[in-house]
Amino acid sequence: MHCVDEKGDVCPHYDGTDTRILIIKLGAIGDVIRTTPLLHKLKEVHPRARIFWLTLTPEVLPSAVDEKLDFSLKNIVALRSMHFDLLYNLDKDREACALADQISATTKKGFILKDGIISPTDASGEAKYLTGIFDDASKANTKTYPQEIFEICGFSFNGERYLLENQSTEGAGWNINKKKRVIGLNTGCGGRWTSRLWDDKNWIGLAKTLKRKGYEVVLLGGEQEHKKNLTFARATKAKYFGHFPLQQFIGLMNRCDLVVTSVTMAMHITIGLGKKIVLFNNIFNKNEFELYGLGTILEPELPCRCFYQPTCTNPQYRCMNHFPVKRVVEACEKLLPI
Repeated sequence: MHCVDEKGDVCPHYDGTDTRILIIKLGAIGDVIRTTPLLHKLKEVHPRARIFWLTLTPEVLPSAVDEKLDFSLKNIVALRSMHFDLLYNLDKDREACALADQISATTKKGFILKDGIISPTDASGEAKYLTGIFDDASKANTKTYPQEIFEICGFSFNGERYLLENQSTEGAGWNINKKKRVIGLNTGCGGRWTSRLWDDKNWIGLAKTLKRKGYEVVLLGGEQEHKKNLTFARATKAKYFGHFPLQQFIGLMNRCDLVVTSVTMAMHITIGLGKKIVLFNNIFNKNEFELYGLGTILEPELPCRCFYQPTCTNPQYRCMNHFPVKRVVEACEKLLPI
């Protein structure tokens, strides 16, 4: 230790660490964001810990993480030569579980690979493991995702919030009328999950109605939604600024007061920013979503028969066609009155 004063005493500003913790959560960006509440508890229980996090998207990790590691060969090689006091693997992907099995740690929680089979490390992970395999177990689940991961890690969930830091200063010149209440409409749901899509005419009707009622309406989406958002903007005169890199997109969403979205990355960004939310859900168990009192979950008037299916497989009807614009408008007005 070289940081000493003239008396030979250790520098009073030196803050050493006594615990080394690794979190493995590769997953989708939204899944990474909704795992960040765990950091509150880790900092509380282990205030002098050094926290490492391995992920595909380190750019969304907050400053509470000391070592933000992308899932690259150089980091995998380094981690395999290190020892951790605590290792939490909250992914059930084969590569994440294999790595959790290979890295040295005194205590491991979550999921590992045993003889090529993904398995929970102990009884605390069994319920989450079963919900990922059996639809009936997933449908019967009554716990939110934060509750589930806290219990896997040996903690109780007490409403700890997402940690999302918006560091983007780009887009400050966006022409958004902040004298009005601003509602963002996230019109997509990713290319894979088309069973969650709301019809184009409904988005157009929603944008027109909200504008008529005096709201500032901003269309949101990624590259896949670009063409249709251009069409929506022309049809409704809603604001559309294009699609952007992640941090700039977060910055744009931060200018909204409320966001209407299906279960997507944008949903978790909305919650992380503390914005009001109207959430569309059809194919998932709504109990898994923790909204922290920020909004409401709307489901179709006819029940969805395509639980966890990426495309609609119901030959009788498409449930998202039974989701009237009027209900969405009423939910927006209740959460964000003018």
